[in-house]
Amino acid sequence: MKKLILASNSPRRKEILSNANIDFAVMTSNCVENNSHKFDEKNIKNNSKNKALAVGQIVDEDCLILAADTMVILNNVCLVKPQNLFEAVFMLKKLSDKTHFVITSHTLFDTETKRDETRLSKSEVTFRKLSYYEIIRYLLNKKPFDKAGSYGIQDFLTSENYNHPPEKSFISKIKGSYFNVMGLDIDLVKEMLSNF
Repeated sequence: MKKLILASNSPRRKEILSNANIDFAVMTSNCVENNSHKFDEKNIKNNSKNKALAVGQIVDEDCLILAADTMVILNNVCLVKPQNLFEAVFMLKKLSDKTHFVITSHTLFDTETKRDETRLSKSEVTFRKLSYYEIIRYLLNKKPFDKAGSYGIQDFLTSENYNHPPEKSFISKIKGSYFNVMGLDIDLVKEMLSNF
């Protein structure tokens, strides 16, 4: 297989690929994401595709480039990365006692053939009812300010126990890929790689 380049510096995405025993290098994209507050499938697909193409312009070898973009969506509104503690509290209070969607767009781009493929993975995540005290304690301890929706699934669940979340977990139920919520649906990535 050709060399794989991950067009992301996300520690979560690197961890997912490493744990799947996939060899890869990292090259971050300088592409500016289009972050609309209203969810648009075309927009999220363009984000991941543009990241892959931007890295494709600067590599000087034949390889596959993997790029991704993850959005947390509640009532068709995108919850982006919080700018401060107050925004993070507000987001988690909105997610409390509700079900939201996490959608990741995955793009693979072949620098030799110029072929690209973009596919979406969608997971449903349900939060139990959260108190302000729990939210603030979590934010101060874990500082998830670099994450869309102001939380990281790995702070509450593992890939082994996500079907039976612990009582203290903010997340009470997941339908779909656990790894998609982390930022990369590894089963979908493997399927896409096999297509290339």
